[in-house]
This record gives sequence, C-alpha cells and structure tokens, in this order.
Amino acid sequence: MNLSRNFTLLELTKSDTAIRKGIDNEPNADQIDKLKMLCENILQPVRDHFGRVKVTSGFRSPELCVAIGSSVNSQHAKGQAADFEVFGLSNAELVKWISENCDFDQMILEFHNLDEPNSGWVHCSYRNDGENRKQILRAYKNESNKTCYESYVPS
Repeated sequence: MNLSRNFTLLELTKSDTAIRKGIDNEPNADQIDKLKMLCENILQPVRDHFGRVKVTSGFRSPELCVAIGSSVNSQHAKGQAADFEVFGLSNAELVKWISENCDFDQMILEFHNLDEPNSGWVHCSYRNDGENRKQILRAYKNESNKTCYESYVPS
C-alpha cells in the first residue's frame, strides 16, 4: 500500500525487533491515515528535494514500544512520527531544511555530534489536527548517560 508517491506502508512499519520477537506491528485505519499525512507533509517533500530518504523507524505498535523501551504514548505509536536520514547530508542541515520548508509538530535532532555530520538521526512528527507546535529539540546523553532534551535553533 502506498502512503505517498514514494513511501509504502511496509517501509513505515518494518521493524527488525517486531520480526525477531513476533510482534504484530500493523497500524489500524486511523493510524494509516496519520502515516499518510506524515508522508505527504514531511517525508515526501524531503524525498522530492534531496532524493533518497532512509526511514529507520516509523509506526510502532504499543507492544513494540514496550519491547524497545519507548513510550506507548509516543507519536510513533499514533502513526504521527518517523526517524530518518538523508545519506550524504548532515542531519543538522536536514533539520534546518525541514524547519524552513515543512509544517511539522516536533522535530528532534537525535544524538548528533557536530564533529560527525552524519551522526544521529532526525525524528519528525506531523499532526493532522492543525495543532502542529513547530517545536525543535536536540537529544543528547549527559554525563550520567541519561537522555536529555534541549531547545535547538537550526543554523
């Protein structure tokens, strides 16, 4: 099933963890509609502009969220978020482009190291209820190896 011109449902639901643990990771009709909006408003514009986009995590069923230590209330579980990269492009540059060209709810530059342009990944969500916050954060590990979030301004 196509979610947009270049993205399929399989691409947004594939999970090695779900396969390995026998977890059902199939979204319902409402979640599929939200995945379509995510693809049409975020992933497809990125693909149209930069070429290939690698989605590393899309929809996650509640059982899959628990298996990987994620919240069952995450936007991934609602079909509203994806983690992805564009090969050959700094993730900081990707965040900047999305912030200037797309409507989004929350975008997180995850575990990006400025000394390593291809480090980390981008998490981006889209809400189809018109309540997109345009929130941009950076995720990093502190000295105690705890994940922390801070406001991020693309430059």
